[in-house]
Amino acid sequence: MTSANILICDFVGLRLGADGNPDHSEVKAYVEARGGAFHQTGIGKVGAPDPGKLHFFYLPQLSTREELLAEAGDGRYDAVIAAATFIPAETRFRLGGVRIGAGTGNMGSASWGGGSGEGGEAPLMNTPGINSRATAQMAMKALLKVRPDLPVDRLNALVADGQFDTGKDLRHYPTEKLEGKVLAVIGYGNIGREFARLGQAFGMRVVVYARPRHQKWIELEGFDYAASMAEAARDADVLSVHLGLGAFDAGRQRYANAGLIGDEVLSALNHGAVLINYDRGELVDVAALERALASGRISHAAIDADLFTGEGTLSGPMLPYLGLVERHGQRLELLPHAAADTDHPSRVAGAKQAVDQIFAAITERRIYNLKGSLPPGFVDMGARVSPGIGGISPRHLAALAEDQAVAADLARSAALVSAFWERVLAASEQERPALLLSEGAVFAAAANRLSTLLRRHHLSGPFTSK
Repeated sequence: MTSANILICDFVGLRLGADGNPDHSEVKAYVEARGGAFHQTGIGKVGAPDPGKLHFFYLPQLSTREELLAEAGDGRYDAVIAAATFIPAETRFRLGGVRIGAGTGNMGSASWGGGSGEGGEAPLMNTPGINSRATAQMAMKALLKVRPDLPVDRLNALVADGQFDTGKDLRHYPTEKLEGKVLAVIGYGNIGREFARLGQAFGMRVVVYARPRHQKWIELEGFDYAASMAEAARDADVLSVHLGLGAFDAGRQRYANAGLIGDEVLSALNHGAVLINYDRGELVDVAALERALASGRISHAAIDADLFTGEGTLSGPMLPYLGLVERHGQRLELLPHAAADTDHPSRVAGAKQAVDQIFAAITERRIYNLKGSLPPGFVDMGARVSPGIGGISPRHLAALAEDQAVAADLARSAALVSAFWERVLAASEQERPALLLSEGAVFAAAANRLSTLLRRHHLSGPFTSK
């Protein structure tokens, strides 16, 4: 029987419970339903844990380096689940770690070689896609607060005070809709793709920069492909960054993608453009952003990045942005990396997925959502994401094939659409008007049904082999 001790050092629920604290009950019940044990204390305060079980120790109050080292610096825990807490290099987890959410920059343990996951004895994993929609929606909310640029608060105040005449005064408040504007998305990962789809839904022309291997799928989804960041940014009205930090360069003491959004990219934007960085604060060259704000090239910047106050001293990737507040504060919106981490359903879903991945890693030596290198003795099982995130996979198609009613509905609707256009192509110019009139309604019903089925069953995006 397999026994192991797993540290959970972040909240696995964010909605407040009856006791006024974040509610972890859903994840506790999930662990216990899987046959594990959930302890609301550290391993040192539990006697001899029952053998043959995975024991999860919930200590979300841990935050400082000293606290983490005191609790997990001696290897007493076999694995760890974290969200935002930074896991120091000196902590030891011989069987692995899972970061709730995308990215693993905070997972610094040497057990898997640090945040990149390259090297070490243990596997590093994350739960990509769990908070993709929450992050993308918050990024869209940041955009909608300033575009269209109708001064809603001012108009509300005037109307509430009875100081507005629609016939005479409305002409003083012209605005422009998002439809037809250009949205540049840097990165085609789960969050970038979700945000691109939101922009598309608002009628924006979406240009995506990503590696060339993604070009086919980017264009099939109806986006424009750009081979460089500067090309994506050219004449764009909005730029949203979704790249990730990349590998850490120990020699230069910086991440590979730090500062990539600099003068070249920002100067290519339309005058008065909006910048959104809800990814990692380090991706933007802050000095270049200040120049773009001063020139008016950027009219508004929304940044979501970590800020820490340990021992009374501010630190974290948000810190450089604070220097812009005095001069450009009215054109900035700064968040403490809260866009996704404050969504209760996403945190619970991510924690449950992390629990599943820990069970698979420890009891079966199977690794899902591996980051970095695969240690000996483990098997890489590829990606596991939420439905509709990350595209279409054989596993996804197999599940649909097992539901005969859904498969038949897809086949029937697709056949009707195909047959209609085959008849249109075969008809002469004289026959075509009568054909379109007599069969157009059948086609429209089938096309709408097929579109609904494709959307409902998440049949869009790139095909992935795992």
